[in-house]
Amino acid sequence: MKGQESGARSDRTPAATDTYCALLLQAAGVLRLRYVQCSQDTSLSPTAANELADVFEGVAKGSPDFDQVDPKEAIALAHRLIDDDHPELSGMWPRTR
Repeated sequence: MKGQESGARSDRTPAATDTYCALLLQAAGVLRLRYVQCSQDTSLSPTAANELADVFEGVAKGSPDFDQVDPKEAIALAHRLIDDDHPELSGMWPRTR
């Protein structure tokens, strides 16, 4: 996100941007630890967890591949995920069949 000056990202101060980026990167780590490495929570497949972690990292790094992702929704999901507060209620959460 740092250096990006488009859309919802442009109205944030550099310190806020760094904080949000750190939060998204932390959430990516939590996803991989909880659903990929430990595999004790089976509500999300390791593949889906890795894909969502990649989205968090892409948004945090300002990758143009993830410009279509709403950063506010990603931040909200990151909070839910870290707090273990029903992240599955987010529209970004991968749907299981």
